[in-house]
Amino acid sequence: MKYSFNKDTKIYVAGHKGLMGSSFIRFFKKNGYKNIVTQDKHELDLTCKEDTINFFRENQPEVVILAAGKVGGIIQNRDYPADFIFENLSIQLNVLSAAHEFHVKQLIFFASSCMYPKDTHQPMKENQLYTGHLEQTSIAYASAKYAGVQMCKSINEQNGFVTFIPVIPNTAYGPNDNFDLNSSHVLPALLRKFHEAKISKSSEVTVWGSGKPFREFMHCDDLANALLFLLKNYSDYEHINVGSGDEVSIRELVDVIAEVVGFEAKIVWDKSKPDGTPRKLMDSFNLHNLGWKDHRSLFDGISHTYESWLSE
Repeated sequence: MKYSFNKDTKIYVAGHKGLMGSSFIRFFKKNGYKNIVTQDKHELDLTCKEDTINFFRENQPEVVILAAGKVGGIIQNRDYPADFIFENLSIQLNVLSAAHEFHVKQLIFFASSCMYPKDTHQPMKENQLYTGHLEQTSIAYASAKYAGVQMCKSINEQNGFVTFIPVIPNTAYGPNDNFDLNSSHVLPALLRKFHEAKISKSSEVTVWGSGKPFREFMHCDDLANALLFLLKNYSDYEHINVGSGDEVSIRELVDVIAEVVGFEAKIVWDKSKPDGTPRKLMDSFNLHNLGWKDHRSLFDGISHTYESWLSE
């Protein structure tokens, strides 16, 4: 029987100050959910098993949104693979085991599109996991996410019903994203670069790579909406893709960002920097077939993100 949460359900959002966690908090507050539990990192260390168990024992959450974890761009993943695999594995093992022990009714686990093989058929279907070699710069992070997906599936199989939903989102962006040029993903990094070039009245902007790779983007609020839809409508043991179905090249993304920022400059492509996976378009047929669709345009989403960042 599918669990149905209501406005009084106790919901724990792990990573509530990050991109996706803060998006869920905005949704819950806007829609009158009254029993939301959060803890800052300095108050609760999810890499510590004892602290995590004590938190779940004391708070007894019924629904968990596991949005906590270590994330970063290509360079961060390449240079600090041990940090990425250790921290993410620790958080996943502690939270998922505690949620299982204390009978959490439903849980959303964030996997990653980087789990798909580097060279694979596009768009990527859920059954293409484990079918090829991963992109080398993200293999440590992807391996941790693999483990998290299998943890969720194993718990569901052992329980005999779907409790933990492993989702594979495309690249999310929006308010509270990481805009640090050294550790952020491509979209917020480019947004900051163009903004700073505009302020400094620079004549050119340097962009990493060739601009040829294609990426699929979704505003974090649309992604949160999709995942809440899945909590109410998904009952399969398997992982599920969550994407818009649209892709743009990095060159096209640069054009949209330049338009949003209102700044035109010469683009210098630094091909000494890595491109990453050539394409990362996911097949989200299973999600869309359930009745959910993403409607926000990339221009509107980036405009909202830019306005939110400037107002911080």
